[in-house]
Formats: sequence, structure tokens, C-alpha cells
Amino acid sequence: MEEKADRNWDDVLQELRAVQTGTQILTGFLLAVAFQPTFRELEPYEVGLYLVLVVLAGCATVLGLAPIIMHRQAFGRHRKPELVRSGNRVLVALLVVVSLLAAGVVSLIFDVAVSRVAGFVALGVAVVVLLVFWTLVPKWGRRHR
Repeated sequence: MEEKADRNWDDVLQELRAVQTGTQILTGFLLAVAFQPTFRELEPYEVGLYLVLVVLAGCATVLGLAPIIMHRQAFGRHRKPELVRSGNRVLVALLVVVSLLAAGVVSLIFDVAVSRVAGFVALGVAVVVLLVFWTLVPKWGRRHR
């Protein structure tokens, strides 16, 4: 039981590492945007979307740290199976937040670079792609086993 929990915990940590780099890049990009001279030229909608994305990036950072914090708190208490379950839930929440963040960043970039309509279209395409990978791809994988 403990070996399986250790393997599962290692999987959770590996997946966190995979998400962490992209999240850090997006967060850095978002934080830098506010300090650009042209930031003041953004329309109120764009500023609002930007601020929502900054909040999502902050939430993603906190969620990415949560399993590590939980591990530190549970260290030496032989609670690995519980830790794996909690870590998995946090990881799923992190993936949802990062997915929303990625779709929002794409929308913001298209909105600023092309037009509001292009921003909405890009958001729609990003959401469809995310839904395909969250719902259909796992079903296809199970069907072909």
C-alpha cells in the first residue's frame, strides 16, 4: 500500500513540475505587461480581462504550491494515501485554472493584436481544444486499449 502511494505521489509531483514551467512563463508575461508604456492604451474590457488573468495566474501559483505544503505538513505521519488523494484534487484544480488562464491569454493577445471579435473567436477555439483534450481524448484512449 505504501509503495503504491509513493508511486502515485511521485506521479502527482511529476505532473506538477510539467505544469509549473508553463505557469511561471504565463505569470511572468502577465506581470510584465502592466509595466509596458502601452498598457495605458488598453480599453477597459482588456484591462478587466488582464486583471482576471493575473488573478488566475496567482491562483495557479498557489495551487501549484499547495501539494508541497501539504506534504511538508504530513511529513512523517504515514498519511501518504490521503496526501495522494488531496494532491490529485489540487492538481486537477490547477489544471482547470491553467487551462482557463491559457485560453484567456490567447483571447487577450488576439483582442489587442487584431480585434475584439478575433479575441472572442480565439477564446472559443481555445475552449473547444481544451474540452476535446479534457473529454474526448481520454475516451478515445480508453476505447483503444
